[in-house]
Order: sequence, then C-alpha cells, then structure tokens
Amino acid sequence: MENKGQPDLLDTQPLQETDEELATDIDYSETLSEEEKEELKSELVKLENEIVTLRQVLAAKEKHLVEIKQKLGVSVMNELKQNFSRSWHDVQTHSAYKKTQETLSQAGLKATAAITNVGSAIGKKLGDMRNSPTFKSFEERVENTVTSLKAKVGTANQTQGSFEEVLSSTAHASAHSSLAGTLLPEAEEDLQ
Repeated sequence: MENKGQPDLLDTQPLQETDEELATDIDYSETLSEEEKEELKSELVKLENEIVTLRQVLAAKEKHLVEIKQKLGVSVMNELKQNFSRSWHDVQTHSAYKKTQETLSQAGLKATAAITNVGSAIGKKLGDMRNSPTFKSFEERVENTVTSLKAKVGTANQTQGSFEEVLSSTAHASAHSSLAGTLLPEAEEDLQ
C-alpha cells in the first residue's frame, strides 16, 4: 500500500535541522526590551549560582558517603561483589534464564539417554556377532592357526596355553630364527 503525500519509513532523507537548532540561531536580543534583557541576565546569574551551590552540596554529600562507607568497612571491591551478586541473582530469577536452564537440563538428559541406547545397541550387536556362524568360523580358524603354530614351534609343554602365551612363544621363536639367519657363517660354526 502506498501512502501518497506521506514519506515511507524506509526512505532515506537527508538530515535536516530541527526547530530547536533553528531557534538557537535566531537573535532575540533585537526583539527584547532593555527591561526584559536585564531581567533575563539577572535570572541567568541566579541559575548559575544555584548550579554552583548544587555542585558543592553534591560534592559534600559524596564525601560524607565515602566517610560512612569507610567507617562501615565497605570497600569498592565489596561494593562490586555485592553488585555482581545482586545482578547474578537477578539473572537467575529471570524467566528467560530459568527456561534456558530447564531446556539445557532436558537436552542433557536426552543426550544421556541417547548415548545409553547407542551403547546398549552396540553391546547387543557385538553379542549377536559373537554368536554368528561367521564369528565362530573365524574363532575356529584362529584356534587352528594357534595349534599349528604350537606344533611348528615345538613347545615342550603340549597342553593348550592361552592365546597370549602362544603369541609370545611364536614371537620368540620367529625372533630366534631370524637372528639365526643373520649370523655370519663363521659364527654358526662356532656355535656348533
């Protein structure tokens, strides 16, 4: 909808002087009588004196305030702490803060529940995999490999050991055989 004659709020216009600024540019001294000028000068002096007096009273009251605070042991740091505590309390009691806190709390609970569900699902899936024919076949292959390695290594103890023991003995045997292959022929003769 277009309003004819009324400026659009989004239109940009150059800044113009306000009526107050125009009023200060006008010289009223020519339109005032001598009596009015003297009266205004008198009022001006009176106002300036009142302002000076008010400033002196304010300075005296501020000085008295500082003295009272010093006697009470209130320091600038204590005041800052009190102001901060009061502001923090105001923030915490504000409805937006409470809603945000509640929302974050609920989000945390939901995230915890989701992570727990994912962990349970992974645990269940791993349990299912362990019982699957593929995993059992893999397990059997590992056991067969371990048995054949034991036979090749020729351990003195023919009882079936743990997987870690078999790996350790296999590593030891392969290290021993690789060291024997790296010995110089002269060193091999000395060993015999």
